[in-house]
Amino acid sequence: MKDSHISRKPKIYSGYKNLPNARASEEITEGCLVLEGGGWRGLYTQGALDALMEEGINFRNVIGVSAGALSAMGYLSGQIGICARVNLKYRHDPKYCGMGAMIEDGGIMGFTYFFKTIAEREGFDWDRFFSPERRLLVTATNLKTGKIEYFEKGKCNIRKAIKASATVPFMSAPVKIKGVPYLDGGCVEKIPYRYAKEEGYEKIVVIRTRDRAYRRNEEKSVFKSFLRKAAYLPYPEFQKGMAEVNADYNRCIDEIMADEEAGRVFMLAPLDPVDISKFDGDMEKLGGLYERGYTEMKDNIQGLRDYLKK
Repeated sequence: MKDSHISRKPKIYSGYKNLPNARASEEITEGCLVLEGGGWRGLYTQGALDALMEEGINFRNVIGVSAGALSAMGYLSGQIGICARVNLKYRHDPKYCGMGAMIEDGGIMGFTYFFKTIAEREGFDWDRFFSPERRLLVTATNLKTGKIEYFEKGKCNIRKAIKASATVPFMSAPVKIKGVPYLDGGCVEKIPYRYAKEEGYEKIVVIRTRDRAYRRNEEKSVFKSFLRKAAYLPYPEFQKGMAEVNADYNRCIDEIMADEEAGRVFMLAPLDPVDISKFDGDMEKLGGLYERGYTEMKDNIQGLRDYLKK
């Protein structure tokens, strides 16, 4: 019986066969890596992470939100290229992203298919991922409180937490963890940078999926307010958090850039604006974004090493 994925011949990135396929070293780098979300813009992050692994820079601590949480999986498993191979091969498989995912998981992304089928098919190294030597935290938004919560590998069902972290609002049913409904961590906190500072890490590296000049529109929208209320009427605190997230994002970026100027943080952001939407399906654009992340991290690797040595 033919594999249904192969028989449908979905669109695949033309450079798929040239993507890296190797193992990272066991060397661990002290510090904390913070990964922004952004849907398919996360391919920039995945390119950057593959470059880090090739350079033997495997941070002990990682905090990811939404697409950043998903990207962190390949980084902790030490499998160079695995996230890109998944996303640039399965993007148009409806069971991974589309109607099949909606039927199976009640949302745009097929997490069940990903965790149960794709991970096995692609040989995901769960043993290395779950190694206690490295810490992973992912964020999700509690609909009842409207606050961000942090879920740590080894202390919770991390697969479910990653699913919650990347479950898109409006288009997906909330993920329940111990009876509490959660959605995408990016609903109220786009970059989990402040937590890393509060934890007291001496070295913090932030990988963004937007260019340095990008800022979110803080103007209040009557339509968006109506949409939030209509979709999440039982959760007024969640509505409030979503309404304030753009202003919080801009304040966070200003804080990161000030800390970068002071030498307290290292930040990698796309050199040029990213013209890829959250649900973009153009495989050449997506593959090109991965290559950008890889190349731009390589170009900045000496600066990163210098920062880590200070």
